[in-house]
Amino acid sequence: MGAGSSVSRRGFVARCAAVWAGFRCVAARVLGAEGQTPPSDRIGLGHIGYGRRGAQLRGLPGGQVVAIADVNSKRLAAAEGQGIKVFRDYRRLLELREVDAVVIATPDHWHALNALHAAQAGKDVYCEKPLTLTIREGRALVQAVRRYGRVFQTGSQWRSMHGPRLGCELVRNGRAGRIHTVHANCFPGPWEPELPAEPVPPELDWDLWLGPSPWHPYNANIYLPRAKPGWISFTPWSGGELTGNGSHGLDIVQWALGTDTSGPVEVWADGPRNNSRVHYRYASGVVLHLDQSGYVVGGIFRGDKGEIRIDGAKVTCVPDELGREPITPSDVRLYESNNHFANWGECIRTRARPICDVEIGHRSASLCHLGNIARWLAPRRLRWDPDAETFPDDAEATRLTWRPAREPWGL
Repeated sequence: MGAGSSVSRRGFVARCAAVWAGFRCVAARVLGAEGQTPPSDRIGLGHIGYGRRGAQLRGLPGGQVVAIADVNSKRLAAAEGQGIKVFRDYRRLLELREVDAVVIATPDHWHALNALHAAQAGKDVYCEKPLTLTIREGRALVQAVRRYGRVFQTGSQWRSMHGPRLGCELVRNGRAGRIHTVHANCFPGPWEPELPAEPVPPELDWDLWLGPSPWHPYNANIYLPRAKPGWISFTPWSGGELTGNGSHGLDIVQWALGTDTSGPVEVWADGPRNNSRVHYRYASGVVLHLDQSGYVVGGIFRGDKGEIRIDGAKVTCVPDELGREPITPSDVRLYESNNHFANWGECIRTRARPICDVEIGHRSASLCHLGNIARWLAPRRLRWDPDAETFPDDAEATRLTWRPAREPWGL
């Protein structure tokens, strides 16, 4: 012991034993032992929108839900009973220092503003697809995410499944030769709501639910996402199933064609109906048809050597031998993940870009928005500049890449 110490050797040993015993009594999860995440490394999660899909997006490895924001007080009451902080206004959730990242599962018309405010608040973001309601919203969001250095994952979880990844690798490695045609599902677009006004349930803040969208009286078949028919089918709040399920299917098409950061150069529709066939031409010469011969997730990729068919998790080749040889390490290999949500959590820690980064989510959503614009302006063919993200020499079409927001909810 040092000079002047009044602690005997026996006392020193006793104190060390007591300290060691204290360490042994601390729960392993606190110290991070045996694969547990210590509090200093835990990701504090905030959920914005906690309906059916929001409640499903829990269980991030090393994450803990600390706050929830929702316009429905019944959902908040259930969460508050679990010791979670609750808010009606998501902006108050974003003020919490203990929230490191947010999961956004609000209706489509809220995605861009929720995510942009989260990026400005220094939060990483997992946002359900489709990323945005308009093309210009998407570009504004990409710019914000890059400016604030956020890790952003779009909820296009088919990218984290083996089947679509294998199919895309086969296409990208030229197994079917040069691709000239792709057939995907003909997803219907949205239509205008014509539903009577109903009393607003007492637990619901309807004005806040509407947010940036135009004022519309409450109806239960608007509030629920896929009721009869639900907000996902109506123009003020969504792009219809073309953005609902199409953002999954056409995301895989973009991945297979290697156009994750670009898009087509021309788009047109057979007619103005919301279920008319839509066609896209890429600079490579590939023509993508949305028709009934395609699949909901993926598509039929036709090349000069045969076909590769991606139907969700199922991949088939015509002829069969196109897919018999395994993909080798020297071939084009795509970003591999088997858990989309966990991939986001891992990237939060490493600060790498996740498998469906904000730019990718924006480009896939844009492909869907372009299809709706083509239907609205059918039958004319629209030239698209994927770099400037405008329709050259077509001011009317370019105006449709943006919608005015209800005050005070502008970007």
